Amino acid sequence: MMQLKDILYKVTINAVVGSTTVRTRAIAFDSRLINKGDLFVAIRGLVSDGHDFIKTAICGGAVAVICEEIPKEIVEGVTYIEVDNSSKALAVVAANYYENPSENLKLVGVTGTNGKTTVASLLYQLFKKAGYKVGLLSTVKIMVDDKEFKATHTTPDSLTINKYLKKMNDEGVEFCFMEVSSHGIHQYRTKGLRFEGGIFTNLSHDHLDYHNTFAEYRDVKKTFFDELPKSAFALSNVDDKNGLVMLQNTKARKYTYALKQYADYKAQILENQFGGLLLKVNDSEVWTKLIGHFNAYNVLAIYATADLLGLERVEILRLISDLESVSGRFQYLVSNEKITAIVDYAHTPDALKNVLETINSIRTKNEELITVVGCGGDRDKTKRPVMGKIAASLSTKVVFTSDNPRSENPKVILDEIEAGVEPQNFKKTLTIEDRKQAIKAACQMAQPHDIILIAGKGHETYQEIKGECFDFDDFKIVKELLKQLQK
Repeated sequence: MMQLKDILYKVTINAVVGSTTVRTRAIAFDSRLINKGDLFVAIRGLVSDGHDFIKTAICGGAVAVICEEIPKEIVEGVTYIEVDNSSKALAVVAANYYENPSENLKLVGVTGTNGKTTVASLLYQLFKKAGYKVGLLSTVKIMVDDKEFKATHTTPDSLTINKYLKKMNDEGVEFCFMEVSSHGIHQYRTKGLRFEGGIFTNLSHDHLDYHNTFAEYRDVKKTFFDELPKSAFALSNVDDKNGLVMLQNTKARKYTYALKQYADYKAQILENQFGGLLLKVNDSEVWTKLIGHFNAYNVLAIYATADLLGLERVEILRLISDLESVSGRFQYLVSNEKITAIVDYAHTPDALKNVLETINSIRTKNEELITVVGCGGDRDKTKRPVMGKIAASLSTKVVFTSDNPRSENPKVILDEIEAGVEPQNFKKTLTIEDRKQAIKAACQMAQPHDIILIAGKGHETYQEIKGECFDFDDFKIVKELLKQLQK
C-alpha cells in the first residue's frame, strides 16, 4: 500500500477535500473493479462519465477519488482530489503507483497510420535475436521478454501500460517497443512515460470518426513528438508530407529516413519479389524476407532505430536478413495448385493501395489478382467508398464482404463500399456478405498462379457481429479452403 500523497506526485491539483496521507491499495477507473482501500479515478469517456459512478465506487470501498468536479455530497473519510483532466492524472498516478517503470528501460514509441505493428514487432524480434531481454506493447500481443499476454487495444490504458512495464523491470528487460495510437495520445495514455525515442511511419486517411478532421488527427500525432525529452531521438519518414511537421517543435534529437529524397537514413529497392526485398541501406546491401515497397520503409525505420539505440550497423543488417514477417501482415501461402493467398491487415485506403500496388509490381499480369475486402462497422464511414474504388481499380476481380460489422447492418456497409466503384469496374465486383463464403468464392475463381488477397482483418482471430465475437481466422480459413479444392 502507498500513501495517496506519493501516488499524486507531479499531478496538477486544483482542490483537495480530506487527507492525502490515507493509504491506498490499488487504482481503478472502472467502479466495478473497486475494492476496499482503492483509489477511484473518474474519467469522462465517450460512452459514459465516471463521475456518475463515484457513489458506486465509494460503496465498493474506495477511500479516495480523483475527479474533475468534487461531488456536492461528500462522504466522510473519503479524500477527493479535483483536477482539470482525470485521464491525464490517471497516467501520472499509474506511473507513480508502479514506481515509474519506463525510467528503468529504453522505451521507444512507434506512431503513424500504417506500419506501427510491423515496426514495433520487428524491432522486438531484432533485439531478441541480438541477445537482449525485450518488451513489446502492440496491437497483436504484449510480450514481457519470452512471456506472451493478450492485447486488447493498440495502446492500452495507462494502468495496463505501467503494469506491464513494471513486469518488464522485474524480468530485467532492457528495451521495449510500443505502438502509440492517436487515440492513446489524445486520451493521455502515454503521459507520465519516459521515452528513449519516437518513430513516425506515415499519415493517411483513418480514425476520422474519432478525430473529426485530418488536421486534428495529424496534430494529435504531433503532440507525441512535441513532448519527447531532449535526451530522446525523434525519427521521421520525410517521404511522407507530414514527416517534417512531426519534427517541428520536438526537443528531441531529430533524424530522418526516406526512399525518395535525401535523409539521414536512405534506402533503395534493388529487387522486389514474393521471396523478399533486396535493399541498399545507406551504402550496404541487405536481403529481407519482408515483401513490398511499404516494407522497405519499415526495414529502414528498424535499421535507423537499432543504429540510434547503439547496435553495430553490420550486426543490424545481419539480423534484418533473419527477420520473419509479422502475423497478418502480408502473410502468404502457396497452394499445391500454385495459387498464392495473401492475408493482410490493410484496413485503410492507403494500406490497401500499398498492398495492391506491391502485388501488381511483382506479378507478371498473366495471372488474376482477386481481392476479398470489407470495412469495419462503427468506424470511419468516409473511407468506405474510397476502399471500394481502390480495390476495384487495382484488382482484376473483387469480392466485397463483411469485416467486423459490430453493431451496424453489414448490408449498409457494403452499399457504402460499392458506392465508390467506378462504372468501368462494376463488372469486376461481386458482393457476398458472409466472409467465409466470400473467401470460398475467391478460392473457386482462382486458377493456378492466380493471387488472392484477403484484406482488412489480418492477425485477428475473431469476427465481431452484434456485440458477439465469433472465431474467425482469415489465414486458417483460406488455407483449409484451398486444401479442400485440391481434393
